[in-house]
Amino acid sequence: MNQRRAAAVLLRHGESTANAAGLFTGVLDVPLSQHGMEEARVAAGLLRETGLRFDAAFCSELARAWQTADVLAEELPDLPPFERDWRLDERNYGGLTTLTKADVKAEHGEEQFLAWRRSVRTPPPPMGDELYDALAGTDLFRRLPPEALVRTESLADVMVRVRAFWLDRVDPLLRRGGNVLVVAHGNSLRALCAVVDRLPDAEIRALGLPTGHPLLYEVEPTGPELDGLLVPLVRGGVYLDEASAHAAAERLALEGGT
Repeated sequence: MNQRRAAAVLLRHGESTANAAGLFTGVLDVPLSQHGMEEARVAAGLLRETGLRFDAAFCSELARAWQTADVLAEELPDLPPFERDWRLDERNYGGLTTLTKADVKAEHGEEQFLAWRRSVRTPPPPMGDELYDALAGTDLFRRLPPEALVRTESLADVMVRVRAFWLDRVDPLLRRGGNVLVVAHGNSLRALCAVVDRLPDAEIRALGLPTGHPLLYEVEPTGPELDGLLVPLVRGGVYLDEASAHAAAERLALEGGT
């Protein structure tokens, strides 16, 4: 691999139990399914084949992300310790959290369902006091800053926090020629890709990242930048297993997307 290049690899966690059940999960803290554990092991093998040595590794604060990170760490002993950052947490689906996608579509119709799920600037209805208070009382959110738990989020809201994460933790390493691994979620990574690739809303709506498929971005550390961010050498990045990832993305699109 060209040593002048720096790399960031983005990985959506393996399938969670809520993914398998078709739930709006968001900030609900759920574990990986057995299939998700296997997806994480396959992802580790793909990372091993690149020969990349990572200078830093980050994951969200949610269990399905750090369980994926734990599998990677077991399979790849040269990985640096993962650092957790709540700004990588999944989008908060507000009052849709814990509901099945099928039920929401049946009750509210296809158009509203897609607006809540895929649009950039339309937030779901805010969660009520009972759900908010239950989440706020968990060990997870008691130890995180108050801004880590809001009532609802649009994808544009998520873009703000993941951009701040990228500028704070990733961009400085890339500019020094370092390699970075980020393990997060379907929507937090969709938002991150939107930021890194400067995607218009139409492309953001169409973008879906399948579970367990590493996506490689390369940059020149002293290369061109736009809006304060380095410009990737390949817009949209490159999946480490292109054929399998694109097939999985197509299946995801048929299900309504991330």
